Amino acid sequence: MESAHTHGVRHILIEPGRPLQNGYIESFNGRFRDECLNEQWFETLHQAKPAIADWRQNYNEVRPHGTIGRMPPAEFAEFHRQHAGDETQRPSTTTTEIN
Repeated sequence: MESAHTHGVRHILIEPGRPLQNGYIESFNGRFRDECLNEQWFETLHQAKPAIADWRQNYNEVRPHGTIGRMPPAEFAEFHRQHAGDETQRPSTTTTEIN
């Protein structure tokens, strides 16, 4: 905590018993626990790191997410990067009405 304070990080904690105050991270933590940590037995950090890295890569690059149209996050991000470039190059279609 001291290192975070030195770097200007302010901790904002949720109220005890109110997990929906941070629903996204609570959902992620549950999914991570169910799909990765509960599926394997780690005796050392050295054993856990590659398994967690594999799960994270699958979660971010392969596994479709319902909240973004059943696309993997990497594909979703690439799609929006490509379309953001298209939007900046398109001429404006707005018109001004003169009375």
